[in-house]
Amino acid sequence: MKISECMTQDVSLISPNDTIERAAQIMGSADTGVLPVSDGDRLVGMITDRDIAIRGVAEGCSPSARVGDIMSREVKYCFDDAEADEVLGNMAEIQVRRMPVVNHDKRLVGIISLSDLDHEQPGRAGEALREITQPSDRHNQSR
Repeated sequence: MKISECMTQDVSLISPNDTIERAAQIMGSADTGVLPVSDGDRLVGMITDRDIAIRGVAEGCSPSARVGDIMSREVKYCFDDAEADEVLGNMAEIQVRRMPVVNHDKRLVGIISLSDLDHEQPGRAGEALREITQPSDRHNQSR
């Protein structure tokens, strides 16, 4: 199955110049924990509810802090014509639960989450989640 067949197409976006308060409001109304960050028609980052809590609030940022100051700039993405199994394996390997989906012109066309994939391949997302939640050097609380 192709990612384009199971991805969410209606994706809320935010600008790097918007505030983290605005990002949290959009996340709340869209019932999501992640927003792609776009500058014009370019995808320049991702911001998660965890980014707001850990890189924002915990570091003393005010609600008026800019999204661009705390977003993740390294965007991991997949192509809309990729096979779901391949993407699921990649998500497990790089330990992400959601990933932007782009076309071959690198324009955002959707977002894929473990829950989207689980609807299509019950149980398979659970395997990926087990890998995602394994401790790694990037996610280590003992430091």
